[in-house]
Amino acid sequence: MQKNKELYHFLLQRVTKLTEEWYEGLDKSDPTGIYSSLDPEVIKNMKQQNIKFHEHFIEIFNMDEKSFTVQFDPWIHEIASDQQHLKTPLQFVIREFMRTRSQYLESIQEFAEKYPKHIVPGQVEEWNLKIVTLFDTVILKFTEETYKYSNYQLQAQQEMINELSSPVISLTKGTALLPLVGDIDTTRAKMIIDNALNQCATRGVKHLCIDLSGVIMIDTMVAQQLFQLINALKLIGVKATLSGIRPEIATTAVKLGLSFDDVEVRSTLAQALSPKLSMI
Repeated sequence: MQKNKELYHFLLQRVTKLTEEWYEGLDKSDPTGIYSSLDPEVIKNMKQQNIKFHEHFIEIFNMDEKSFTVQFDPWIHEIASDQQHLKTPLQFVIREFMRTRSQYLESIQEFAEKYPKHIVPGQVEEWNLKIVTLFDTVILKFTEETYKYSNYQLQAQQEMINELSSPVISLTKGTALLPLVGDIDTTRAKMIIDNALNQCATRGVKHLCIDLSGVIMIDTMVAQQLFQLINALKLIGVKATLSGIRPEIATTAVKLGLSFDDVEVRSTLAQALSPKLSMI
């Protein structure tokens, strides 16, 4: 344990130097990402993140592995969710982990050569194995966290796109339009239902025109959800008018036994809106 302490203090004194050497050797010609940035603030923050990495990492020579993991994991979460790193191709980040790993292996060799009396047989090999194993673990955890945060961002962006692609547009007091465009799957259909109900309730909409002229195809599940929307609108006091129903959509609804008896239907959006627009 004493040997680890001596190495720990040796590395602790080199933290800033390790960061500066790392940055100097950085391939700044990357086509994109944090490592190619010329922004002084980004560079300053990147160096601080690197220093924190060293400060956390060298604790492996100062504490037990369980305690080490507890204090090091937050750094991984922070970097994996950092916007600059999320914009950086993963292979570039892994490359820098590998360069930093080489710095540690070289530092251990330097320590062994500078303080040969502190080294017992097999000590350097033991340290090297610990460094390599730990870096493998860090890279794996970082990759997992990056994947998680990337998926979270994609999901949030998709939800925003879905919400923007199904806007409830106010026309007159109490009247609004819901124009639907493109393919509608079950996930988007659920988003449309939730958004339409919330917007109608918030805006005090009494009559909603749902235009389907921009929808190419609707499967049976989505057709059922569309009628669920109409029924749900009724429950909150909103009358629905459907317009632009394509023949294939009508065929699907008929096959499902969905009735249009209680729904106002117009061939075109213009026909659906004409009486409403005259009220403006």
